[in-house]
Amino acid sequence: MKEMKIGFIGLGNVGGKLADSLLRNKFELIVRDLDENLANKFLVKGAKVAKTSKELAEKVDLIITCLPSTKICAEVMEAEDGIINGLSKDKIWLEMSTTDESEVKRLGKLVEEKNAVPLDGPVSGGCHRAATGNIAIFVGGERNAFEKILPILTVMGRKILHTGKLGSATILKVITNYLASTHLVALGEAWTIAKKSNLDLSKVYKGIAVSSGNSFVHETESQVILNGSYNINFTMDLVLKDTGLFDNLAKKLDAPLEISPLIVKIFKDGQKRYGSRAWSSMIVKRMEDLNNIDFRANGFPDELIDNEQEEKGYEI
Repeated sequence: MKEMKIGFIGLGNVGGKLADSLLRNKFELIVRDLDENLANKFLVKGAKVAKTSKELAEKVDLIITCLPSTKICAEVMEAEDGIINGLSKDKIWLEMSTTDESEVKRLGKLVEEKNAVPLDGPVSGGCHRAATGNIAIFVGGERNAFEKILPILTVMGRKILHTGKLGSATILKVITNYLASTHLVALGEAWTIAKKSNLDLSKVYKGIAVSSGNSFVHETESQVILNGSYNINFTMDLVLKDTGLFDNLAKKLDAPLEISPLIVKIFKDGQKRYGSRAWSSMIVKRMEDLNNIDFRANGFPDELIDNEQEEKGYEI
Protein backbone atom coordinates (compact mmCIF):
# COMPACT_ATOMS: atom_id res chain seq x y z
CA MET A 1 0.00 0.00 0.00
CA LYS A 2 2.83 2.41 0.86
CA GLU A 3 5.76 3.24 -1.39
CA MET A 4 8.70 2.34 0.82
CA LYS A 5 9.26 -1.39 1.34
CA ILE A 6 10.23 -2.33 4.88
CA GLY A 7 12.13 -5.30 6.26
CA PHE A 8 11.99 -6.12 9.98
CA ILE A 9 14.43 -8.47 11.72
CA GLY A 10 13.75 -9.44 15.35
CA LEU A 11 10.13 -10.16 16.29
CA GLY A 12 10.52 -10.50 20.06
CA ASN A 13 8.80 -8.62 22.89
CA VAL A 14 9.37 -5.16 21.44
CA GLY A 15 10.19 -5.86 17.79
CA GLY A 16 7.06 -7.95 17.24
CA LYS A 17 4.85 -5.13 18.50
CA LEU A 18 6.59 -2.49 16.37
CA ALA A 19 6.30 -4.71 13.28
CA ASP A 20 2.62 -5.28 14.12
CA SER A 21 2.02 -1.53 14.03
CA LEU A 22 3.48 -1.38 10.51
CA LEU A 23 1.25 -4.21 9.28
CA ARG A 24 -1.80 -2.72 10.99
CA ASN A 25 -1.16 0.50 9.05
CA LYS A 26 -0.86 -1.33 5.72
CA PHE A 27 2.85 -1.05 5.09
CA GLU A 28 4.42 -3.68 2.84
CA LEU A 29 6.53 -5.76 5.21
CA ILE A 30 9.08 -8.56 4.95
CA VAL A 31 10.16 -10.13 8.23
CA ARG A 32 12.78 -12.49 9.60
CA ASP A 33 13.31 -14.15 12.97
CA LEU A 34 15.24 -17.27 14.00
CA ASP A 35 12.04 -18.43 15.71
CA GLU A 36 9.99 -19.66 12.75
CA ASN A 37 6.80 -19.62 14.85
CA LEU A 38 7.14 -15.86 15.33
CA ALA A 39 7.81 -15.32 11.62
CA ASN A 40 4.86 -17.52 10.62
CA LYS A 41 2.49 -15.46 12.77
CA PHE A 42 3.38 -12.49 10.58
CA LEU A 43 3.03 -14.57 7.42
CA VAL A 44 -0.58 -15.30 8.42
CA LYS A 45 -1.16 -11.58 8.98
CA GLY A 46 0.01 -10.71 5.45
CA ALA A 47 3.75 -10.15 5.74
CA LYS A 48 6.33 -11.95 3.62
CA VAL A 49 9.09 -13.99 5.29
CA ALA A 50 12.72 -13.81 4.13
CA LYS A 51 14.95 -16.89 4.29
CA THR A 52 18.05 -14.85 5.07
CA SER A 53 18.87 -11.34 6.30
CA LYS A 54 20.73 -10.72 3.01
CA GLU A 55 17.64 -11.60 0.99
CA LEU A 56 15.53 -9.29 3.14
CA ALA A 57 17.97 -6.38 2.70
CA GLU A 58 18.04 -6.87 -1.07
CA LYS A 59 14.24 -6.67 -1.34
CA VAL A 60 13.48 -3.59 0.78
CA ASP A 61 14.31 0.11 1.09
CA LEU A 62 14.40 0.26 4.89
CA ILE A 63 15.91 -2.51 7.04
CA ILE A 64 14.94 -2.40 10.73
CA THR A 65 16.72 -4.51 13.35
CA CYS A 66 15.41 -4.99 16.89
CA LEU A 67 17.59 -7.61 18.56
CA PRO A 68 18.47 -8.63 22.13
CA SER A 69 22.25 -8.04 22.14
CA THR A 70 25.10 -6.30 20.34
CA LYS A 71 26.64 -9.72 19.59
CA ILE A 72 23.49 -10.97 17.84
CA CYS A 73 23.15 -7.72 15.89
CA ALA A 74 26.76 -7.97 14.68
CA GLU A 75 26.11 -11.54 13.50
CA VAL A 76 22.93 -10.53 11.66
CA MET A 77 24.73 -7.62 10.01
CA GLU A 78 28.09 -9.21 9.15
CA ALA A 79 27.35 -12.86 8.36
CA GLU A 80 27.90 -14.08 4.80
CA ASP A 81 24.11 -14.07 4.32
CA GLY A 82 23.69 -11.00 6.52
CA ILE A 83 22.35 -7.49 5.99
CA ILE A 84 25.60 -5.81 4.91
CA ASN A 85 25.93 -8.06 1.85
CA GLY A 86 22.37 -7.22 0.82
CA LEU A 87 22.77 -3.44 0.97
CA SER A 88 23.07 -1.07 -1.96
CA LYS A 89 22.92 2.67 -2.65
CA ASP A 90 20.40 4.73 -0.65
CA LYS A 91 18.99 1.86 1.41
CA ILE A 92 18.52 2.75 5.07
CA TRP A 93 19.41 0.62 8.10
CA LEU A 94 17.54 1.55 11.29
CA GLU A 95 18.94 -0.08 14.45
CA MET A 96 16.12 -0.10 17.02
CA SER A 97 17.86 -2.37 19.54
CA THR A 98 19.28 -0.96 22.76
CA THR A 99 22.96 -1.30 22.01
CA ASP A 100 26.41 0.20 22.39
CA GLU A 101 27.13 3.54 20.75
CA SER A 102 30.59 2.53 19.53
CA GLU A 103 29.13 -0.65 18.00
CA VAL A 104 26.42 1.32 16.18
CA LYS A 105 29.12 3.57 14.74
CA ARG A 106 31.31 0.59 13.76
CA LEU A 107 28.45 -1.11 11.91
CA GLY A 108 27.39 2.27 10.54
CA LYS A 109 30.72 2.59 8.73
CA LEU A 110 30.18 -0.78 7.08
CA VAL A 111 26.71 0.35 5.98
CA GLU A 112 28.13 3.61 4.55
CA GLU A 113 30.75 1.63 2.59
CA LYS A 114 27.78 0.16 0.69
CA ASN A 115 26.51 3.70 -0.01
CA ALA A 116 23.60 3.04 2.33
CA VAL A 117 22.59 5.15 5.36
CA PRO A 118 22.76 4.07 9.02
CA LEU A 119 20.40 5.38 11.72
CA ASP A 120 20.03 4.35 15.35
CA GLY A 121 16.42 4.45 16.60
CA PRO A 122 15.88 2.90 20.06
CA VAL A 123 12.44 3.09 21.68
CA SER A 124 11.37 4.04 25.20
CA GLY A 125 8.13 3.72 27.13
CA GLY A 126 7.44 0.04 27.72
CA CYS A 127 6.16 -2.94 25.74
CA HIS A 128 2.53 -2.02 26.40
CA ARG A 129 3.02 1.24 24.49
CA ALA A 130 4.93 -0.47 21.68
CA ALA A 131 1.79 -2.58 21.12
CA THR A 132 -0.36 0.48 20.41
CA GLY A 133 2.12 2.60 18.47
CA ASN A 134 2.33 5.07 21.36
CA ILE A 135 5.96 4.49 22.34
CA ALA A 136 8.68 7.17 22.06
CA ILE A 137 11.45 6.80 19.47
CA PHE A 138 14.88 8.48 19.54
CA VAL A 139 16.70 8.65 16.19
CA GLY A 140 20.34 9.53 15.53
CA GLY A 141 21.96 9.99 12.14
CA GLU A 142 21.58 11.87 8.88
CA ARG A 143 18.66 14.33 9.03
CA ASN A 144 17.58 13.70 5.42
CA ALA A 145 17.27 9.96 6.03
CA PHE A 146 15.35 10.64 9.26
CA GLU A 147 12.85 12.82 7.37
CA LYS A 148 12.53 10.18 4.65
CA ILE A 149 11.40 7.52 7.14
CA LEU A 150 9.46 9.85 9.47
CA PRO A 151 6.06 8.66 8.12
CA ILE A 152 7.08 5.14 9.14
CA LEU A 153 8.37 6.23 12.54
CA THR A 154 5.11 8.03 13.29
CA VAL A 155 3.22 4.76 12.85
CA MET A 156 5.47 2.81 15.22
CA GLY A 157 5.70 5.59 17.81
CA ARG A 158 3.90 8.65 19.20
CA LYS A 159 6.71 11.08 20.07
CA ILE A 160 9.71 11.05 17.74
CA LEU A 161 12.95 12.88 18.57
CA HIS A 162 15.87 13.42 16.20
CA THR A 163 18.76 13.44 18.66
CA GLY A 164 21.65 14.41 16.36
CA LYS A 165 24.47 12.38 14.84
CA LEU A 166 24.63 8.58 14.61
CA GLY A 167 25.02 7.08 18.08
CA SER A 168 23.44 9.98 19.97
CA ALA A 169 20.06 8.22 20.20
CA THR A 170 21.74 5.12 21.63
CA ILE A 171 23.49 7.16 24.34
CA LEU A 172 20.22 8.91 25.26
CA LYS A 173 18.40 5.57 25.42
CA VAL A 174 21.06 4.09 27.72
CA ILE A 175 20.74 7.16 29.98
CA THR A 176 16.95 6.83 30.19
CA ASN A 177 17.18 3.07 30.91
CA TYR A 178 19.66 3.76 33.70
CA LEU A 179 17.26 6.27 35.25
CA ALA A 180 14.35 3.82 35.00
CA SER A 181 16.41 1.07 36.67
CA THR A 182 17.46 3.43 39.47
CA HIS A 183 13.84 4.51 40.04
CA LEU A 184 12.81 0.85 40.24
CA VAL A 185 15.41 0.03 42.91
CA ALA A 186 14.39 3.12 44.90
CA LEU A 187 10.73 2.06 44.70
CA GLY A 188 11.62 -1.21 46.42
CA GLU A 189 12.88 0.74 49.42
CA ALA A 190 9.94 3.18 49.32
CA TRP A 191 7.41 0.33 49.36
CA THR A 192 9.31 -1.28 52.23
CA ILE A 193 8.94 1.79 54.45
CA ALA A 194 5.28 2.22 53.43
CA LYS A 195 4.48 -1.42 54.25
CA LYS A 196 6.35 -1.46 57.59
CA SER A 197 4.59 1.78 58.56
CA ASN A 198 1.25 -0.04 58.00
CA LEU A 199 0.11 2.45 55.35
CA ASP A 200 -2.66 1.59 52.88
CA LEU A 201 -0.56 0.69 49.81
CA SER A 202 -3.35 1.62 47.38
CA LYS A 203 -3.38 5.12 48.84
CA VAL A 204 0.42 5.25 48.84
CA TYR A 205 0.34 4.45 45.12
CA LYS A 206 -2.04 7.38 44.50
CA GLY A 207 -0.05 9.67 46.77
CA ILE A 208 3.26 9.04 45.05
CA ALA A 209 1.57 9.46 41.65
CA VAL A 210 0.50 13.04 42.46
CA SER A 211 3.72 14.00 44.26
CA SER A 212 7.17 15.31 43.44
CA GLY A 213 8.39 11.72 43.96
CA ASN A 214 6.40 10.40 41.01
CA SER A 215 8.00 8.73 37.98
CA PHE A 216 6.93 6.82 34.88
CA VAL A 217 8.34 3.70 36.54
CA HIS A 218 6.09 4.19 39.55
CA GLU A 219 2.99 4.79 37.44
CA THR A 220 3.60 1.60 35.46
CA GLU A 221 5.73 -0.93 37.32
CA SER A 222 4.32 -0.28 40.79
CA GLN A 223 0.99 -1.56 39.49
CA VAL A 224 2.28 -5.05 38.64
CA ILE A 225 4.40 -5.07 41.82
CA LEU A 226 1.31 -4.39 43.95
CA ASN A 227 -0.58 -7.06 41.99
CA GLY A 228 2.22 -9.56 42.63
CA SER A 229 2.66 -10.68 39.02
CA TYR A 230 5.71 -8.40 38.49
CA ASN A 231 4.92 -8.84 34.78
CA ILE A 232 6.44 -5.81 33.09
CA ASN A 233 7.34 -7.78 29.93
CA PHE A 234 11.01 -6.98 30.48
CA THR A 235 13.53 -9.35 32.03
CA MET A 236 16.40 -9.15 34.52
CA ASP A 237 19.09 -9.99 31.95
CA LEU A 238 17.99 -7.12 29.71
CA VAL A 239 18.21 -4.63 32.58
CA LEU A 240 21.70 -5.91 33.35
CA LYS A 241 22.63 -5.38 29.71
CA ASP A 242 21.28 -1.80 29.82
CA THR A 243 22.80 -0.81 33.17
CA GLY A 244 26.08 -2.40 32.05
CA LEU A 245 26.07 -0.29 28.89
CA PHE A 246 25.60 2.87 30.97
CA ASP A 247 28.30 1.91 33.47
CA ASN A 248 30.75 0.97 30.71
CA LEU A 249 30.06 4.25 28.91
CA ALA A 250 30.90 6.15 32.10
CA LYS A 251 34.20 4.28 32.36
CA LYS A 252 34.96 4.98 28.70
CA LEU A 253 34.29 8.69 29.31
CA ASP A 254 36.45 8.60 32.46
CA ALA A 255 33.44 9.79 34.48
CA PRO A 256 33.53 8.43 38.05
CA LEU A 257 29.97 7.67 39.24
CA GLU A 258 28.53 6.72 42.63
CA ILE A 259 25.08 5.21 42.12
CA SER A 260 25.58 3.41 38.80
CA PRO A 261 28.01 0.71 40.07
CA LEU A 262 25.62 0.01 42.96
CA ILE A 263 22.66 -0.41 40.58
CA VAL A 264 24.66 -2.93 38.51
CA LYS A 265 25.56 -4.82 41.70
CA ILE A 266 21.92 -4.89 42.87
CA PHE A 267 20.62 -6.25 39.55
CA LYS A 268 23.38 -8.86 39.42
CA ASP A 269 22.18 -10.02 42.83
CA GLY A 270 18.57 -10.00 41.57
CA GLN A 271 19.54 -12.15 38.60
CA LYS A 272 21.39 -14.58 40.88
CA ARG A 273 18.35 -14.87 43.20
CA TYR A 274 15.48 -15.00 40.72
CA GLY A 275 17.03 -15.93 37.36
CA SER A 276 17.98 -14.18 34.13
CA ARG A 277 14.48 -14.41 32.68
CA ALA A 278 12.67 -13.21 35.80
CA TRP A 279 10.68 -10.02 35.28
CA SER A 280 12.88 -7.01 36.05
CA SER A 281 10.27 -5.62 38.47
CA MET A 282 11.13 -8.55 40.74
CA ILE A 283 14.20 -6.59 41.83
CA VAL A 284 11.95 -5.13 44.58
CA LYS A 285 11.44 -8.68 45.87
CA ARG A 286 14.94 -8.41 47.36
CA MET A 287 13.43 -5.92 49.85
CA GLU A 288 10.34 -8.08 50.38
CA ASP A 289 12.51 -11.10 51.16
CA LEU A 290 14.98 -9.16 53.32
CA ASN A 291 12.16 -7.69 55.43
CA ASN A 292 9.88 -10.74 55.31
CA ILE A 293 6.99 -8.71 53.88
CA ASP A 294 5.08 -8.36 50.61
CA PHE A 295 3.84 -5.34 48.69
CA ARG A 296 0.37 -6.63 47.74
CA ALA A 297 -2.72 -4.46 47.31
CA ASN A 298 -6.10 -5.08 45.66
CA GLY A 299 -7.27 -3.55 42.42
CA PHE A 300 -4.06 -3.57 40.38
CA PRO A 301 -3.62 -5.39 37.02
CA ASP A 302 -1.40 -8.42 36.46
CA GLU A 303 -0.17 -6.95 33.17
CA LEU A 304 -0.05 -3.44 31.76
CA ILE A 305 -2.30 -2.51 28.87
CA ASP A 306 -2.04 0.82 27.08
CA ASN A 307 -5.55 2.27 27.17
CA GLU A 308 -4.60 5.40 25.26
CA GLN A 309 -6.09 5.56 21.79
CA GLU A 310 -3.60 4.97 19.00
CA GLU A 311 -2.66 8.27 17.39
CA LYS A 312 -0.40 9.24 14.55
CA GLY A 313 2.99 10.22 15.94
CA TYR A 314 4.86 13.47 15.50
CA GLU A 315 8.35 14.92 15.84
CA ILE A 316 9.10 16.68 19.11
